[in-house]
This record gives sequence, structure tokens and C-alpha cells, in this order.
Amino acid sequence: MAEHTIDMALDARAVAILSGITTATLTTLLLKKGLRNVWLRGARPLRPGQPRLVGRAFTLRFVPAREDLATPESWSSPISTRAAIEAMPAGCIAVADAMGVTDAGIFGDILCARMVKRGVAALVTDGVVRDQAGVLGTGLPVWCSGAAAPPSVAGLTFVAWQQPIACGGVAVFPGDVVVVDDDGAVLIPAALLDEMLTLAPEQERLETWIMAEVEAGAALPGLYPPNADNKARYEAAKKAGQ
Repeated sequence: MAEHTIDMALDARAVAILSGITTATLTTLLLKKGLRNVWLRGARPLRPGQPRLVGRAFTLRFVPAREDLATPESWSSPISTRAAIEAMPAGCIAVADAMGVTDAGIFGDILCARMVKRGVAALVTDGVVRDQAGVLGTGLPVWCSGAAAPPSVAGLTFVAWQQPIACGGVAVFPGDVVVVDDDGAVLIPAALLDEMLTLAPEQERLETWIMAEVEAGAALPGLYPPNADNKARYEAAKKAGQ
């Protein structure tokens, strides 16, 4: 199994900036860059109100179950979810391609507890977890499609980690940046990270100003998006520190 060699560390400045940016804002900015398919379908917060989190993607890949491979004995294989967890660096977000399978839980409470010990920021998958109460008890933030009692080998075969995957219909490469909040999970291609760090805070600042105008009774045409006059008013307010 080939692994990508990539620096998985995300600097504190990037984390601090993106932690203040909603996934909704990020999808708008990425759309303006021509990227329409960045929201991971089926990855919903297992517990509402989980914090917004940011990290580089550590990818895991499942394929359909094959009876000679998807067995309880496979859990002891060198290529297993257990081995993959031991390769996860602190601060990463584990992103698992479970092919949208919802009747076999890819991870349960024990595996999630180990991920917490390793400092993994979150688990994101288009599949489901098992032992839901136990998983919630570990404190690991999870975005998934729900819960199911059967183990992963009932419907899936784990084959690799740190390879390109498709999660929720989105192409995810190791080291891409993932941001998660109550609206779901959004992928920022690694090559666009620096640009998003510049554009996103300005977009949030503009939308905060627009919201204040709406609350003051302003009509939307010419305001959202702003026309030339409102752009000038916004820039003046920004200079005045408002």
C-alpha cells in the first residue's frame, strides 16, 4: 500500500482563521473559484453543537465487502483500521470513504477512544458509526450519516489509508484541508489554502456588515450582493473600524 508523504501539520494561524469561518462562507468562496463539489454529502454532525474544527485530511478507504477479506480476522491485518489509526498524526481530521454504506458501522467506541488519545481532531465519513452512545462518550467529534449496529466487515472491506478517496461524492486527497461545523464538512484543496485564508475573513466581515444593514431595515436589492454605492459605504465603515 503506497502512502502519500505530505506535511500533515496545519499551522496555528490557518487553524485560527478558518475556525472563525463558516462552511457556508467557504462554499461560496470556493464556488467563486469554480469549485462546486466541495461539500461532503452524508457527513452530518453526530451531536449537534459540536465546535467548528479545522484539520488536514487523513484519508481511509473502504470497498465493498468480499467474504474472503472482510472477516473479523482482518482486524489484525497490517492493513486494517487499527493500523491506520496508529498512523494518524495529532490535529488531523480522519476522512473515511465508506461508499455511503449505512448498514455497517466503520468505527465504534474503542477505535474512537484511541483516536482521541492520538489527538485526532475529528472523524468525517459518508458512512455510519456503531456503538453510538459509546462513540459520543469518547468525546471525539464525528460527522457521519448515523449509526448502525453491525461491524464494518458486514458490508465493507478496509483497503488503504493516505490515498485519494471519494467521500460523499467529493474527491479528497491526503493533506487537503477540511472544515466542519453544524452545516457539515467542506473540503479546501491544499493548493487553495493560502488564498482562502486571505479571502474568507474579508467575506465574513462583509456579510456581518450586510446583516447589520438588514437588521437596520435595509432592502436586499443592491445590498446583497452590494452595488457600487453599498461597496463604498462598506469600505468607509471598515476604515472607520465599524
